[in-house]
Amino acid sequence: MNTPTTTPPPPRPSGAREVLAYNWPLYTGGLSAVTAGLALAPRLPRVPAALARTGALAAAALLIGSTAACWWVYDRSELYSLDWLTGLLPDGPGDHLLISTGLDETSHPLALRHPGTAQTVVDLYDPALTTEGSVRRARRRVPPRPGTLPGSPARLPVATGSRDTVFAVFAAHELRLARDREALFAEITRTLRPGGTLVLVEHLRDRANTAAFGPGAWHFLPRREWLRLARGAGLHPVTETRIAHLVTAFTFRRSAA
Repeated sequence: MNTPTTTPPPPRPSGAREVLAYNWPLYTGGLSAVTAGLALAPRLPRVPAALARTGALAAAALLIGSTAACWWVYDRSELYSLDWLTGLLPDGPGDHLLISTGLDETSHPLALRHPGTAQTVVDLYDPALTTEGSVRRARRRVPPRPGTLPGSPARLPVATGSRDTVFAVFAAHELRLARDREALFAEITRTLRPGGTLVLVEHLRDRANTAAFGPGAWHFLPRREWLRLARGAGLHPVTETRIAHLVTAFTFRRSAA
């Protein structure tokens, strides 16, 4: 008698615990700064001791604040349930392309939410382009889904004008060179049907994210950069919404003409 096989469920989306694991060198450095500041302060003259304590407390506040922000966004918000998507795409995504750069945690919930649509996933991961160590560590934990196609910013293996929607969720900012981002946006426009939509989801380099993540917010890109890239690729902004106060979801549309 044959025993039916079952497909193991995908790992749960990354939360604060996984973010700590992906970025452990940064957190280790922060904890070391806290420990060193508090340990040195009693041995220093009054003014340097005050500076050491202040630095240690600032580092501790940043560690606690950024961890709390990750927990709020990734563990508690509607980010991975995709409930926010209904307001952006009331008619659904149609035939869609999802772009990742080493960590794809959106294609599975998106396929479950819209089972009648055709989905293609393209991974742009390249250690020469996506240089963050956190991406390498995340990729080891969450390998690409079966059927994921390799691609590059200048070559998405998708036919011209074949997709109703393209999703780039926490993906495009990992391309650290402007020319790579520009090439990607040009390719996105090429793959979209006339009237098609790009859904771009990113943290922004803004006041809210700087308050939450401190210097780490400089890894994100400012809003004006995403608007510049879209405009240069012939896409115009349609809607913009915030998720958990720290994530921005844009929709950009290709002209129907």
